[in-house]
Amino acid sequence: MKFIKKIDIFVFKAYSLLFVGTFFICLFIFMMQFMWRYVDELIGKGLTLDVLAHFFYYAGLTLIPMSLPLAILLASLITFGNLGERFELLSMKAAGIPLIRILQPIIIFNILLCIGSFYFQNVTGPEAQKKFYTLIYSMKQKSPELEIPEGIFYSEIPGYNIFVEKKGKENGMLYGVMIYSTTDGYEDAQIVLADSAELKTTADEKHLMLTMYAGERFRNMQAQGNMMARANVPYMRETFIQETDLIPFDNNFNMMDANVFSGSAQTKNLREIETGLDSLAHKSDSIGRSLFAYLQNTTYRRKVNIASQDSTKIARQTLNFDTLYSQLTVSQQQSILRNAMQKSTVATNEYEFRGLISKDIDQSTRTHWVEWHKKFTLSLACLFFFFIGAPLGAIIRKGGLGVPVVISVTIFIFYYIINVSGEKMAKSGEWVPWFGEWLSSMVLCPIGIFLTYKANKDSAVFNIEAYINVIRKILGLRISRHIARKEVIIHDPDYPVVKTELMALSQEWQAYAQKSRLRLPPNYLHIFFHNIDDHEVISLSRKMENLITILSNSRDAAILDALNKLPIVSTHAHTRPFHNYKWNMVLGIIFPVGIFFYFRIWRYRLRLYKDIQQIKKYSAFIAERIEKISEIE
Repeated sequence: MKFIKKIDIFVFKAYSLLFVGTFFICLFIFMMQFMWRYVDELIGKGLTLDVLAHFFYYAGLTLIPMSLPLAILLASLITFGNLGERFELLSMKAAGIPLIRILQPIIIFNILLCIGSFYFQNVTGPEAQKKFYTLIYSMKQKSPELEIPEGIFYSEIPGYNIFVEKKGKENGMLYGVMIYSTTDGYEDAQIVLADSAELKTTADEKHLMLTMYAGERFRNMQAQGNMMARANVPYMRETFIQETDLIPFDNNFNMMDANVFSGSAQTKNLREIETGLDSLAHKSDSIGRSLFAYLQNTTYRRKVNIASQDSTKIARQTLNFDTLYSQLTVSQQQSILRNAMQKSTVATNEYEFRGLISKDIDQSTRTHWVEWHKKFTLSLACLFFFFIGAPLGAIIRKGGLGVPVVISVTIFIFYYIINVSGEKMAKSGEWVPWFGEWLSSMVLCPIGIFLTYKANKDSAVFNIEAYINVIRKILGLRISRHIARKEVIIHDPDYPVVKTELMALSQEWQAYAQKSRLRLPPNYLHIFFHNIDDHEVISLSRKMENLITILSNSRDAAILDALNKLPIVSTHAHTRPFHNYKWNMVLGIIFPVGIFFYFRIWRYRLRLYKDIQQIKKYSAFIAERIEKISEIE
């Protein structure tokens, strides 16, 4: 094909081979990290090889969208680092091929990868997530005695909520046990407190044997139809030294129904997420209308229509509730207080329950929106990482698995922190979902554009000396001279002429210092609104540099040492902040910012005064040294 050049095949081949390798390496690393999260569900459960194979298969499918961006970043960085290190990239540019043209075949390939990643997340990913969650939950049901955590309630055994203060690491004993049993229904709940307990699986793996030691059992006796309830017995208390409960539980591995997780946002495609959002909005509206009706009938009950003459009589009446309350009998007062407490408790529970439902719906809505945006952002991250990795590799010109791996991991960790933080803030409701999910893309996109532009222009982005010079100018740091003795000198300085010019120049510097009054505060308006150069300082500095150039041919070490101690005069920093007149006016108008630059300029004026004193001192020293050299000669 005419539009496919040999250079395209060469670059694509170099990139594609590295991409395949880095992709499987990244996928393996993510799977190892992922496995540590679920290591408790895998160890000691007696799971068969086919179950473990399904676990790793579905885990790998769910990690593909996250592995792609890192693989693209690493592959592009290594590819163009290798091309730059072997000067192949330089040869292409020397032939007149711009960097964008060199990147063209890989750009097309990565665009196709973005589309493929989006399709995978929208079609294959949700189904893989559903299968994976189903498998994990089914694995948790296998050998539940290994799953009981410390310090929180464990409710994975049907009809039982178990709290354990401490677990024995060697014998598996449970200490400080509290059990809520609802096997006979919530109305006939039982509470068991035991000093220690042991949970084992029977030989047929159809039951769990719970053996408890030194404890008490409390049972509610107020259930309907209970003879104890008719005898006004609130509960039954039983003390035991050792007691064993046999809990029906199939300990064999059984795959549960996958539809249980069909309501999760992570197991839905775009269309299902949009349908779920509509359902959540409808449910939220229904709850709102129900709450409005409830409040109308309770807290905001409508007033009874009263005729005008009756309302006038009622308005004239005054009631003292304390007086009315004190006139009641003790039993009536207790009855009123009891009724008020019951009503307030019922109202509080009702509001809390409705609030929890509303909060759950709001949380689910935010999660659905986050997953909706995530399918786009994770796909576009592939393209963003390519436009970061490829130019960066062309700039640093380092291939292999050394520097590129360090840079890639650093950039990806930076991206991962921003992405996870934004996602958490979006799910918690502190940020809107679209901003939290797109924040990482907003950060990556400008970086990719900047690096691509710099690489295409062959700019020295990582020239440390350039950044040091910028920082030196901002902070006003001095620059030292480095004049060394020359091995070969063609023309020696004309010392008498140089001495005369040097002393005259020193006097000119002194005259300028007296005339300019450098130690006094400068005029604020003159600094920001008069864009005038100090031509006298420019001229004096130029003369001094010419004399230093002539004296640098000297063979005398003392003169060379004195030249290195002469300051490098900043000719513009003491006059105005910038060369641009408009920028200076803006700084002058913005008074707080202008004050900072005002004191900065005053500092440079004081520095110029000190520099002039240094020039006077070492000019005199050089003149004396020249006289001694002349006497010797």
